[in-house]
Amino acid sequence: MRILVVGGAGYIGSICTELLIDQGHRVGVFDNLTEGHRRAVDQRAALFEGDLSERTAIDAAFTRFRPDAVMHFAASTLVGESMTNPSKYFRNNVANGLNLLDAMIAADVKRLVFSSTCATFGPPERIPIDETLPQHPINPYGESKLAFERILRWYDEIHGLRFVALRYFNAAGASEQFGEDHRIETHLIPNVLKVALGQKGDVEVYGTDYETPDGTCIRDYIHIIDLSHAHLLALNSTKSEFYNIGTGGGSSVREVVDSCRKITGREIPVIERPRRAGDPPRLIAASAKIKVELGWEPRYQQLDAIIESAWKWHQKFPRGYED
Repeated sequence: MRILVVGGAGYIGSICTELLIDQGHRVGVFDNLTEGHRRAVDQRAALFEGDLSERTAIDAAFTRFRPDAVMHFAASTLVGESMTNPSKYFRNNVANGLNLLDAMIAADVKRLVFSSTCATFGPPERIPIDETLPQHPINPYGESKLAFERILRWYDEIHGLRFVALRYFNAAGASEQFGEDHRIETHLIPNVLKVALGQKGDVEVYGTDYETPDGTCIRDYIHIIDLSHAHLLALNSTKSEFYNIGTGGGSSVREVVDSCRKITGREIPVIERPRRAGDPPRLIAASAKIKVELGWEPRYQQLDAIIESAWKWHQKFPRGYED
């Protein structure tokens, strides 16, 4: 197939691009390179530099590359920023997303894999979180993703655009070539590894009095390779659907820090801070639906394996792609 990966210069998009090409697909990457990195684009892919706010740029990429399907990763993703600049999130994640959908319809491309998020659920009513739970996002980031999910339903009904929306939990790890390099890094594992690399003095742990075994928050970490394989399987889905993507397990903040200490062999000082507002004690995915319907199985469920892959990449690129 010919796949246009929108946001393919970013963390997840770059590794999905790599795996798609490894499996024999032809890939074009559409990215404005404001958050992504030129060096994160697989050299075997065609790069179309452009912004989703510019419909003519999207149309030009469709005309030149003629994709059979699209993977969409080009959202703004910082929860905190969405609380101070909601306009950015609704413009990019909804309005610009509509530009992409309309370009797909105009080009008669009717297959989409959409990068969604567990933030559409808000504080969950129960754990693990399955697809039947009500969605009540508590920030503009989650609200914008949910709005786009709802738009997709109508584009399927009215235009016949078949989609699969994958709701992520905590993507982590790296491939041999590509890894996690955000200009504003909010994720725990790369921030802990920055301490191991000597780029930060300590790790700040927010909240040590939660009702969890060690008092710190528990999150469902999924290896980026496993997550990328879910996207490849979603390309072959015969129906439009929503799936939660996680391992069904969870690791606490303290467990992540301890694993990083073990894998790196470095001292990693910790400073304990008060809880942050809105952080639930546990976020764990129920992924039975995608396992049954698409045959997905995570292969790297151990936290140590996830962190080891990330550490290898960060040692190779200690300052990220811009080094």
